[in-house]
Amino acid sequence: MLDESLLDDPDALARADRRGLLRGAAEAGARVRTAALHAAEAGIAELRPEGRPRALLVAGPGTAATGVADLVGALAGTSAPVIRLHPTGVAPAAGALRWVLPGWTSSVDLLLIPTADGTEPGLAVLAEQAYRRGCTVVAVAPQRSPLSEAVGGRHGLVVPMATAPHEYDETQAAASPGALWALFTPLLALLDRVGLLDAPHDALAKVADRLDRTAEKCGPAIVTYDNPAKTLAAELADSLPLIWTEGVGAAPAGRRFAAVLAELAGRPALAAQLPEALPSHAVLLAGDLAAGANPEDFFRDRVEEQQVLRARVVLLRDRPADGLTAAPAARELALSHDTPISELEPEEGGELESIAELLAVTDFAAVYLALTDSYDRS
Repeated sequence: MLDESLLDDPDALARADRRGLLRGAAEAGARVRTAALHAAEAGIAELRPEGRPRALLVAGPGTAATGVADLVGALAGTSAPVIRLHPTGVAPAAGALRWVLPGWTSSVDLLLIPTADGTEPGLAVLAEQAYRRGCTVVAVAPQRSPLSEAVGGRHGLVVPMATAPHEYDETQAAASPGALWALFTPLLALLDRVGLLDAPHDALAKVADRLDRTAEKCGPAIVTYDNPAKTLAAELADSLPLIWTEGVGAAPAGRRFAAVLAELAGRPALAAQLPEALPSHAVLLAGDLAAGANPEDFFRDRVEEQQVLRARVVLLRDRPADGLTAAPAARELALSHDTPISELEPEEGGELESIAELLAVTDFAAVYLALTDSYDRS
């Protein structure tokens, strides 16, 4: 059981936060500003594209790169196909990973390589393959990393990854929730320049401001009842989150939430988009994981009993452009099986701002769950 008093003890949270996760989440807005500056200094604003690329290929390791590929696919997928190149290999180590270009890749395609590591030989080999086929390569990687040296110059364009002042190596950068924005922001500027989406400098500034405001609301000094991230973390304690999403931006935010819950907090979660989530999770809600399944006997001995996970729906919504929504049906299905619901919906604003708020709140919630778990084990 989660001790909710820990959530309102900033000193205890700080002692448990050995990886600097709270600071990384709080610095997301600063990462966007620094990454936008790095993109400008790398020359993205001066690019003169001859037309839109036929397809976008995205390659990179880890949760942050996966999230970037998912976000790029959601935002730019209506303008050009977005294909994530999944790595193969015998281990998740940088030297063991390999990526392969599709056979049809040519000079009309664009390869994006976001990585918080930069030591992967397989990515350097991939960039060389793309160069031989005339495919443009843009990488976002730590400065002076082997990948930056391999791609820079004739092989493509490199944007140095925006790191926080307290980070002294790429391992810390990869573990930080801010790594997503450090990798994603330069690619937003690039895709705006080539005409695949609308992300001018003013829009990126608004994203940074929204991330800052959300960090203020979700910070460790804000008490649980007034803190959306702490509230969500408390609600998800001892539960199996069913993350149902609605809206273009909410879908990748929900999938990332499930990924960081597993990676940071060691907690399982399932993510699905509405309305398809309703039939795919309906049987699950009617089974043993439903909150109303096997009503507990008040008089039984619980001392040696293992805690049972019960389903809880997390509804992440980005306002549908057409006004149509499956949210009422989702609430009806969950409540008909006595399953509680947590709901997150961003404030008014642009599409990128809405995505930023959903990502920030769920990142903070995953961090709080990770810290309370690590505090209990210490």
